[in-house]
Amino acid sequence: MKKALVTGGAGFVGSHVVDALINDGWEALVIDNLYASTGEFVHKEATLHTVDICSYEELEPLFKGVDTVFHLAALPRVQYSIENPKETHEVNVTGTLNVLNAAHKAQVRRVVFSSSAAVYGDTQIMPLKEDMDPKPLSPYALHKYAGEEYMKLFSSVYGLKTVSFRYFNVYGPRLDPNGAYALVVGKFLKQRSEGEPMTITGDGKQTRDYVHVHDIARANILAATADNVGSGEVINLGSGKETTVNKLAEIIGGESVYIDPRLEPRRACAKVSRAESLLGWSAEVLLEEGILELKRDFGIL
Repeated sequence: MKKALVTGGAGFVGSHVVDALINDGWEALVIDNLYASTGEFVHKEATLHTVDICSYEELEPLFKGVDTVFHLAALPRVQYSIENPKETHEVNVTGTLNVLNAAHKAQVRRVVFSSSAAVYGDTQIMPLKEDMDPKPLSPYALHKYAGEEYMKLFSSVYGLKTVSFRYFNVYGPRLDPNGAYALVVGKFLKQRSEGEPMTITGDGKQTRDYVHVHDIARANILAATADNVGSGEVINLGSGKETTVNKLAEIIGGESVYIDPRLEPRRACAKVSRAESLLGWSAEVLLEEGILELKRDFGIL
């Protein structure tokens, strides 16, 4: 049985990666400081270590005998990073370096890194392709780009196989709908479940590329064993489809109101041919199907 270690494995995306690993026959270790989770989503067959990735002394021994590391732990909100650049740098950059150092010392075979489409910044050139020049507009986006570069560096200098995924707008079961930094799908579902109108910023014509968390987890498993990645490749994970916020509200259904616009990228859409060619991966869950499942979970059907 191969052993995987998942940092951030108690969180939204990480817990789904752990589930997919166990279903695929892996032994799974979870490292999570439970900053944003109670641990309720950790699979009962996984081993949870309540450790912060900023604590290298506690982190390093846990990598012994690990085949593949899935590095998802992060402070993942753009606005929060703008308000707290030093704290988020420590977790998102220094923490990533800690993970790579521990993986290298333990002779881990491969590290799969969760990056973000935020590294692209704001551009009208669509679809977004991995070879475009990154233009980070927030500390968080810069942190993720730095993480990608560290992955490439550890591959070329130390021979550690690495691959980085740029996630677009991930949604699905276990998403967090609460707080000032909640993403739009969770925010809309929470508003509907509480009998409130969905608040659309600006004209609602801004677009996003929504990808289901089950598809994201599947891509991570593919990356663990694929023969033709491991040199720090950067790969988009998205549906390859643009959906306006107005359309998202229409799919969810119910009353909506428009509020003042905010500073945010106008469009987002992933070019997914690299994922298809290197991993044989493409998104399978349709947005309408994924939203229907969530509406049941939120009790608004």
